[in-house]
Amino acid sequence: MLFRRNPLWPLLGLLVASPSLAQPIPVVPARPLPGPPGLESSPDHLKRYTDCMRLARMEPLKALPAAEKWIVEGGGLGARHCVAVAMFQSGKHAQAAAQFEAIARDMGNDRPGLRAELWAQAGQSWMETGAAEKAAAAQSKALELKPDDPDLWVDRGLSYAAMQAWPRAISDFDRAIRLRQDDVEVLVLRAAAWRNARDPGRALVDANRALSIAPDHSEALLERGYANLARGSRDAANSDFNRVLRLVPSGSAAARRAEAGLSAAGPANAPAAPAQPAAPPPGLGGKR
Repeated sequence: MLFRRNPLWPLLGLLVASPSLAQPIPVVPARPLPGPPGLESSPDHLKRYTDCMRLARMEPLKALPAAEKWIVEGGGLGARHCVAVAMFQSGKHAQAAAQFEAIARDMGNDRPGLRAELWAQAGQSWMETGAAEKAAAAQSKALELKPDDPDLWVDRGLSYAAMQAWPRAISDFDRAIRLRQDDVEVLVLRAAAWRNARDPGRALVDANRALSIAPDHSEALLERGYANLARGSRDAANSDFNRVLRLVPSGSAAARRAEAGLSAAGPANAPAAPAQPAAPPPGLGGKR
């Protein structure tokens, strides 16, 4: 949740119900932390925090020793957060997750919204290590503090999807959609979860709803195509796959998925495991 609205956020591999056809679906990236996770608010502290975070994003290996030095100098939770982000950026995701969790705990009962963001960031860090259960546990703590945040429900739904816990994933996507109606990306995610849960009929309903909002959404078209394929409606599926090929660049990931659908031997009706996501670049810009 601290690395949001960045187009480079990973694609969750919610697979088509065929062992050979992986269908990644775009996921909303995580959002930035609004400020240093502590009570320090002096101009000098805020400037040093901002500078440290900029370095953590751009040159994390340089930021780590600088942030650790700042901790020794009394930088407090802001310095520790900079260390955690630098760890994340340099690929030390497990260490980053532990640091985010420790900061959230050490804040006590202060600033529950900010602690929710820290737990969410810990969850995303755990997901980068492939520890979906730990990610879901951290995201559950975030939801206890901030249950009205649809992005948190999406995050945990993705963790459940990575565990192939499709009913739980669907339930979390339901909550996200109730909080933010007609979100096309979440509708596509829920459609994929329904399809992997062997209910292509409900998958088709969500895909059609998404397309009623965004008629040329390539991922929604792909999802509807694979839902129709799972239902045995080859002509309808082919229509969507061919439409995707007219909308997206040749050789793109979406084009390859459409071509895979066109060449599929028959209906797909067995769920497959999601692929591991790639590492997202955290940003500290505005809220997603």
